[in-house]
Amino acid sequence: MPHADLNLPQFFADELDYPFAYTRAGAGDVLLLVHGSLCDYRYWRWQFAALGQRCRVIAPSLRGYWPGAFQAADPRFSVAQHCQDLVDFIRLHLGGQRVHLLGHSRGAHVALEAALAAPDLVRSLILADPGFRIGQEGGTRALLRKTVDALQAGNADTALESFVDTVNGEGTWRQMVGWFKTMVRDNTGTLLSQINEADLMFEADRAQQLQCPVLLLGGANSPARYRVVMDALQARIPHAQRDTIALAAHGMNLANPRAFNERVARFLSALNEPGYWPA
Repeated sequence: MPHADLNLPQFFADELDYPFAYTRAGAGDVLLLVHGSLCDYRYWRWQFAALGQRCRVIAPSLRGYWPGAFQAADPRFSVAQHCQDLVDFIRLHLGGQRVHLLGHSRGAHVALEAALAAPDLVRSLILADPGFRIGQEGGTRALLRKTVDALQAGNADTALESFVDTVNGEGTWRQMVGWFKTMVRDNTGTLLSQINEADLMFEADRAQQLQCPVLLLGGANSPARYRVVMDALQARIPHAQRDTIALAAHGMNLANPRAFNERVARFLSALNEPGYWPA
């Protein structure tokens, strides 16, 4: 039965071994949205109405996130498991139809792995500020350790402010609206598992195996480490498009949803132009 939260209906994919929650809007080709750290399907609230006008938008909450957020470290929480869950969701619940896949931050890593693991299921791939490590640039272990230590000491909001400001930019947490802070607090416990995958690297040359159109999106004011990752990916994916969302940092789909939604819609529309890409 659907359950309303922030006016988003909630459904579950019963075919998986985990109560895989998701929400949906629109009709047509499927655009699957994959959230990042401390988020869930509510993160995409400003995408459903706009993008749902041209396709069937589906956003899951990954394993261990709200509404079934893990409250302790759990070995089932990993990029590999989340990738497998996405593939299973597409094959079992969506009938194996090809989807457009859009991932943000850590979710971009999950989406990228899914596109490599099951190229037959992914028609296109959009990576927004991919949140993984390439090469020897600074990792996240120290940040996650500091955050988890603060959480375990009972200083949850201090810990979350430090984490959010580091990944998105100074002062972000103070400016966040109430619903966003509620979502982040609901997913606080996931960091106890995420610390076990700190500094997880992606071997950049693997991106050469991608067999679908790719769009790389960055926030104009995002921390530089995301541009470093996209530079490395773009160098290995000659056919990839790249664009920047103005007046936005890491949370670009929230800070400038009009520009974000328009750029995603334009990319998807171009795929239907004759000769743009093999069907």
